[in-house]
Amino acid sequence: MAWDPVWEEIFRSQAWGKYPGEDLIRFVARNFYKAENRADVRLLEVGCGPGANLWYLAREGFGFAGVDGSHSAVAQASARLDEECPGWRARGVVSVGDITRLDFPDGAFAAAIDNEAVCCNSWEASQAIYAEMARVVVQGGKLYVRTFASGCWGDGTGMPLGHHAWRCAEGPLQGKGYARFSSRDEIAALLGERWRVDEIELMSRSWNAGTHEVREWLILATRV
Repeated sequence: MAWDPVWEEIFRSQAWGKYPGEDLIRFVARNFYKAENRADVRLLEVGCGPGANLWYLAREGFGFAGVDGSHSAVAQASARLDEECPGWRARGVVSVGDITRLDFPDGAFAAAIDNEAVCCNSWEASQAIYAEMARVVVQGGKLYVRTFASGCWGDGTGMPLGHHAWRCAEGPLQGKGYARFSSRDEIAALLGERWRVDEIELMSRSWNAGTHEVREWLILATRV
């Protein structure tokens, strides 16, 4: 599995977030804001959706590429960039593609971003995706991952689909197709030997007056 078709309907019919999260901004700022020419710093996002993070990268002057399996998401991302970021096509690209087989040369990017996209794939497919991300990132390059953690609301509910994966009956991933949750002790194996894990932080917030907890890992890694 590289992409669940349910996301085409989700992106086609539902409004989505327009702005990047603070943690993604901090990641980019910490690693790349001091670059002499930001356009020469190319960043890749897999599962880019309607392009909130790409919009931010374009506004900040970086080179970038976004890949998603949804035609609707890519069309929305491209339309917003056209409207709000004139000239972005000179240093960026957004395309429909399979994130298990990225259509980029080795070492093409300074960093790669997975913002709750790879977790919509099986354990085996996710390992393949992170290996592909490592292939296209230069040695010493960076990885940003935000992914749902074990114990998150929805984990263990609904139809089991594989290793820590469910078609959730409740929680933020209800109706979102394939959903895989990660435990802390398996993160290094999930990313693979070409990524050195630098930081792991657990982010948690309550829902429904504290009756449920949404848990996510923020993972930062370096290409070795």
